[in-house]
Amino acid sequence: MKFDNRVTRMLGVEIPVVQAPMGWIARSQLASAVSNAGGLGIIETSSGELDAIREEIKKMRTLTDKPFGVNIAQAFVRDPSIAQFVIDQGVKFVTTSAGSPERYTEQLKSAGLTVFHVVPSLSAALKAVECGVDGLIVEGGEGGGFKNPRDVASMVLLPLVRAKVDVPIIAAGGFLDGASMVAAFALGAEGVQLGTRMVSSKESPVHDNWKNAIVAAKETDTVFLNRFHSPGLRALRTERTTRLEKEVETNAMTQFGSARDLYFGGDMEAAIPLSGQVAGRIDRVRPVAEIIGEIRDEFFATVDRLAKQYL
Repeated sequence: MKFDNRVTRMLGVEIPVVQAPMGWIARSQLASAVSNAGGLGIIETSSGELDAIREEIKKMRTLTDKPFGVNIAQAFVRDPSIAQFVIDQGVKFVTTSAGSPERYTEQLKSAGLTVFHVVPSLSAALKAVECGVDGLIVEGGEGGGFKNPRDVASMVLLPLVRAKVDVPIIAAGGFLDGASMVAAFALGAEGVQLGTRMVSSKESPVHDNWKNAIVAAKETDTVFLNRFHSPGLRALRTERTTRLEKEVETNAMTQFGSARDLYFGGDMEAAIPLSGQVAGRIDRVRPVAEIIGEIRDEFFATVDRLAKQYL
C-alpha cells in the first residue's frame, strides 16, 4: 500500500511526513535523513544565518536526490529579501510562518514555488487561503516551539479548519506515529508535521542532554510560556521555564538565553528547550528512517484494523 493524495503529489514525496523547521536544528544533517526516508526535509531560516543556510542547501543536494523545502519564519528573519533568497536557491516548496501570508505568497508563487502557510486559528487559515496559498500547516497548541498565545488543540482546530477550507492540510502538534497520523487524516489532514520527534532522533544535531530530556519527559512535563505576551512558547519544564511560567509580567523571549549553549552545548538551563507535549510519548532516540518507516506501516495497519472492526 502507498500514500496518494494532494500532499504527496504536491510535494513529490512517498510518505506525507514533513519535518518541522526548527531554528539551527533543521539543517542538512536532519533534513536529508527525512527526505531520504520518504518524507520531506525542511531547511530553516529562523536562525537568520543566511550564508550558512545557503551552504546547507548546497549540502542537501549532495546528501539526497529527493525533494526538500525551506521555511521562511517571518518574525525571526529580518532580511527584506528573504523571499528572493529562497527563490534563488532553486527549491520548489516553501512553508511560511510567524507572520502574514500577504507578505510573500504572491512573490513565491509567481516564481513557481508551492507555498504552505502555518496557521494556529481558523481566522488565520481563512486569511491564508484568501492570499492564495497552496495549502496549510494547521498547528495545534500542544506542539512545541513558538505558538499563538491563545492556543487551540489539534483535536479542535484541525476539523474546524477543514470544514471551512478546501486546500490540502498538513497537521502539526501532537503527532508522532501511524495511529496519530490516522487520527489526523480522519480529522481532515493529508499529511503530518513532526517537530519534537525529529529533535530527539538519532540524526538530530542537538546535544544528547536535550534528546535524553525529551525521552525522560512525562506528558505533563512541558510548560506554556507567554500566555499574556507574544509569541507564546511551549517548552520542556526546567528551572528556567518553571520560573518564567510564573513570571506572567515578563516576556519570556527577553529571557530566552543562549540557544547554542543549549542546543549544542547541552546546558539545559542556558535557554528555553522548546518541545511539544508529545515528548511524553517518546521513549527512546531512534533513526529517522526507522521512525518514518514505522509511521507508514502503522498507518496502514491501523486503517486496516479499523476497517475490519467497524465496516
